[in-house]
Amino acid sequence: MIAQRQVMRFAAQLRTQAQRRLASTEHAGENAFVRERRHVKEHAKGTTELWRKISLYTVPPALILASLNAYNLWNEHWEHWSHMPPLEERVEYPYQNIRTRNYQWGDGDKTIFWNDKVNYHNKDKDA
Repeated sequence: MIAQRQVMRFAAQLRTQAQRRLASTEHAGENAFVRERRHVKEHAKGTTELWRKISLYTVPPALILASLNAYNLWNEHWEHWSHMPPLEERVEYPYQNIRTRNYQWGDGDKTIFWNDKVNYHNKDKDA
């Protein structure tokens, strides 16, 4: 029984050593897998450099131009609003400022996104 167990252990050790030798690539030189991995690394290096250049040299000017455009549009918008009649004189249509019950905050008349510069609700004009 003991001899059989020792033989089995010895056979397992031989089997693992043989498997290691078969899986070894040091004698085969460069195979297709190694060439492919090297190509992937080179491609990744070039792609990384391309995106670094795009991020450093293209994005900041684009952000500056977009910011200038937004600033100009903002100023044009408020310039247009300055030519409109005051909020109190504007027509309130029946579909605007519909209130079925008061809100839970403030005076109960203003929504969460209420802006006194652009929103107006005259309770006396309600039909």
